[in-house]
Amino acid sequence: MTHSLQFSYREIPRSCNSSPLILSSWLHLTDRCNLRCSYCYLPHVREDMSSETGRAAIDATFRSAIMNNFKQIKIKYAGGEPLLRYPLVLELHAYAQSLAEEHGLILEEVVLSNGTLLTSEIASNLKSLGIRLMISMDGYGAYHDRHRPYAGGRGSFKDVAEAVEIALTNGLIPNISVTVSSRTAEGLPEIMEWILERDLPFSLNFYRENELSASHEDMRLDEQKIINGMLAAFKAIENNLPRRSFLGGIIDRANLSSAHTHTCGVGQNYLVFDQNGKVAKCQMHIRKPITNIRVEDPLAIIRADQIGIQNISVEEKEGCKTCEWKYWCAGGCPLATHRATGRYDVKSPNCNIYKALYPEALRLEGLRLLKYQDDPEVVIRY
Repeated sequence: MTHSLQFSYREIPRSCNSSPLILSSWLHLTDRCNLRCSYCYLPHVREDMSSETGRAAIDATFRSAIMNNFKQIKIKYAGGEPLLRYPLVLELHAYAQSLAEEHGLILEEVVLSNGTLLTSEIASNLKSLGIRLMISMDGYGAYHDRHRPYAGGRGSFKDVAEAVEIALTNGLIPNISVTVSSRTAEGLPEIMEWILERDLPFSLNFYRENELSASHEDMRLDEQKIINGMLAAFKAIENNLPRRSFLGGIIDRANLSSAHTHTCGVGQNYLVFDQNGKVAKCQMHIRKPITNIRVEDPLAIIRADQIGIQNISVEEKEGCKTCEWKYWCAGGCPLATHRATGRYDVKSPNCNIYKALYPEALRLEGLRLLKYQDDPEVVIRY
């Protein structure tokens, strides 16, 4: 079986020209959280989203979806820790589902959780309702605890690991989100082995410095530390290749499974609703809203904004225009680039890290395809 990925990087792949089909909506159900993660960008004030605001946010999402011809909506129940508002998750799910059925739209939902409050009842309910679960786990044991302690300072790894087992026992397969910093990079092989032993989907995301985390100098991305840690993680993957493809989340915001011109959906097909009904472009800019739930089409205002974060095409980024990886990387997170350079129209400060890792990621995918080429059930679609 022969596989070939060939096109000129000077030509825009056809898939890059198509409009996004999914409108994603982040619902900030609460600013409260029982953890105090080192990289968190939230002040953790005691504010919750009301039922009325949640329903209005869903109404606004569906209005924008219909007015802009989206066929599918993805709702992320987030925070803070959204399981602190679990009854609201159930209420909003039922409401969104009724609207999706009324308007003939596909609905996808996911709870973004730290896992510490998960119970068998919750896991069973999420499974039966078709709501997916993403759990943050940044390392094995002490490595995770360096990033994600409880408010009182105690490590949370043991409880998070137990949550994963609870989910699996109830037939709910959680997606594991791993945030990588220089503080934890050397521990990546151990957490990858743990994840792969349980055959869990995962994503490896780079730490993004923000105003509240800037004092943690040991977390900043040291190129060699990150490259070494990631390559060691790749070795762990090579030793236990998963059946499903990992190209969509193996290296930060890059998506090596699909050609694209923009790093993410910010400013295009993404809405972030805070607990008070204000709408921002990105969750990391949730305290810098652009509009609110009362406008007829919040997405139109988000798209038209020229003041907040600018998620521009990779074709417009200095240092990216002639790069062979540009349609797979799209130039990196615009917020991280702006924080490092003061500009949105230049390549990512992590460019050297990306270029060192992309060939190895593709090599891994090649090995995976070869390993499972005769398996009719293997997941090779991206």
